Amino acid sequence: MNLSLDNLYKNQSFFYKIFLFIVAVVLIIYLLPKGGKFKYEFQKGKPWQYENLYAPFDFAIFKSVESLEEEKLQTRTNHISYFSYDLFLADKVFNQYQNNFDVYFSDSIANSTRKVLKRVGLELLNEIYKDGVVAPIEGFDTTQIIYLITENEQRTITYGNLFEINELTNFLNRKLQQNNLSAFSEVYYNLFFEILEPNVTYAQEFTERTLKDALDKIALTRGNVDKGKLIIARGEVVEGDRLAMLESLQQEYQSQLWNDQNYIWIVFGYVILVALALLMLFLFLIKYRPEIYANNTKVTFIFFNVVIMIFLTTIVVKYNVAFVYVVPLCILPLILKAFFDARLGLFTHVLTVLLLGFIVPNSFEYVFLQIIAGIVTIQTISELYRRANLFISVGQITLIYIIAYFAFYIIHEGNISNLKWIMFGLFILNGLATLFVQPLIYVYEKLFGLVSDISLLELSDTNTRLLKELSDKAPGTFHHSLQVANLAEACANEIHANAMLVRVGALYHDIGKMKNSTYFTENQTTNVNPHNELEPKESATIIIQHVIEGIEMAKKAKLPDRVIDFIRTHHGTNLVYYFYKKQQEKEEEVVESDFRYPGPIPFSKETAILMMCDSVEAASKSLKNPTFTIIDGFIEKIVNKQIEDGQFLNANITFKEIESVKKVLKNKLTNIYHLRVEYPE
Repeated sequence: MNLSLDNLYKNQSFFYKIFLFIVAVVLIIYLLPKGGKFKYEFQKGKPWQYENLYAPFDFAIFKSVESLEEEKLQTRTNHISYFSYDLFLADKVFNQYQNNFDVYFSDSIANSTRKVLKRVGLELLNEIYKDGVVAPIEGFDTTQIIYLITENEQRTITYGNLFEINELTNFLNRKLQQNNLSAFSEVYYNLFFEILEPNVTYAQEFTERTLKDALDKIALTRGNVDKGKLIIARGEVVEGDRLAMLESLQQEYQSQLWNDQNYIWIVFGYVILVALALLMLFLFLIKYRPEIYANNTKVTFIFFNVVIMIFLTTIVVKYNVAFVYVVPLCILPLILKAFFDARLGLFTHVLTVLLLGFIVPNSFEYVFLQIIAGIVTIQTISELYRRANLFISVGQITLIYIIAYFAFYIIHEGNISNLKWIMFGLFILNGLATLFVQPLIYVYEKLFGLVSDISLLELSDTNTRLLKELSDKAPGTFHHSLQVANLAEACANEIHANAMLVRVGALYHDIGKMKNSTYFTENQTTNVNPHNELEPKESATIIIQHVIEGIEMAKKAKLPDRVIDFIRTHHGTNLVYYFYKKQQEKEEEVVESDFRYPGPIPFSKETAILMMCDSVEAASKSLKNPTFTIIDGFIEKIVNKQIEDGQFLNANITFKEIESVKKVLKNKLTNIYHLRVEYPE
């Protein structure tokens, strides 16, 4: 029982990766569409490359989306609106006219004239309410045909036949002038203004219901294909009716209802393909990025981003497939390059795009565009901490999207007359969304404890609290760190290592010397050396302790682990040689481990560079009359001793790269000491 628990504990990282693998496979399969996958790939305007295709079953030919939209638009345009006529309200107005007439027309008017005025008023009211009075409604013109419903009767009239309230003044002036009664126009207006009420209303709900019924009656199909009929022959161009039949067959095939047995087989097929893709990612990490594979947090981060990109694409496809290119998929290689490297970023991007091919329509076109965009992303983006670089790179990515889409369109259509310009706008939105990578990197740094070049740039500022404290408490060490940082950065650039990372590591590698700064030569401003009062072993312990104390200070200041690695490894397992020799002078048998740094030894190019630069810069202070020959031999001796001691065995640095580092160090030290060629007298 204890043995099995021990094995479980020792292999917990491996079991975690298996768990992560299974979870990722399950999530991705859950997001993938469940249904039959049409086994033929075809494109409009391209020849049919398969065998002759016959209809496997009876199916209907579906109308194209454009055709259906055109029919719907025509139906909406030709649809007739409904208005309701209120007879009761019209009768009420006529009664009010009879009651109010004597109030507005005084008794001083002769009876014969009053009769004429009353009769004319009734005629005007009859004309006004002939088809009805309506309040002004926007969107209707006078020639538009409408249905007027009176009780159970429906009449067809034009909207212009209805009397709008705001026409009252012009109507009265015109009619009274024809009857030579213009003198009474104001009285008529006041009377009519008081009694007139709209008795025709727009039956909006009924109109919309009848429009919906009309739209629902539009047929989605335009004919049928019988089983066994030839759909397309090998070599024929996919266009016209052939294209319509192929698209209908594909739609019918993918929308069939699947029984449980078929569903299980489909899921099983997806499991195999998705598992293969993710297994390739694991194998890539094991073979080419073992340090990343060994870190569960980093592996989780990579798989998390893959699943997130598939999730976002699935959501957009379900909402509206037309917006699939708005998903900023190039964020994935950008983020992985920012935290890891370009090769891993591109490899992961390609696998993610291949998985997305199951989700999106026109998978070949989508995969081609996204892979090309991913390659451009990896090749163009550099020094992400420089804001201008990100904008330039995103501009280039957007341009590649537009050019590639344009090329695909003219291949499919053969012309640009119906080019969908809105797609270019979607690609621009994609580019704008890609700019979100900057704040996203910051969020990921906090969530996963990773470090990007942007954070390294912030840490390289000598005004940070820790470096300010170092410059105050140990100014000599601070100056030494600056010198080492400059040397290390130059060496890293020479062998294409991470220059920003090694510079930051160099700035912080000796922060542990703040605690006992006067015990280190570079901080001693007087001739008093505190080591003279100590035993060599005690002195060695203080010197060695600066590594441990530096690690503790760095963790307290929440420096990233990648920076702490430089503090931990910059002396490797070297001896504190000076005090070791002093102890040997006192006694013959010396315990070597008491004078040796605890390690570990450098395990990357960057940490190896720092060890070389730190040792060379510190030892160079002892040079009294340096010449080219002395500097050359001095650097060779220090670096070769480190190689002999096996300090670089775990670092992925080659002998050729070490020689390049030596060359840079020799040139830099020559410049520092201002050596010139000695001219003969």
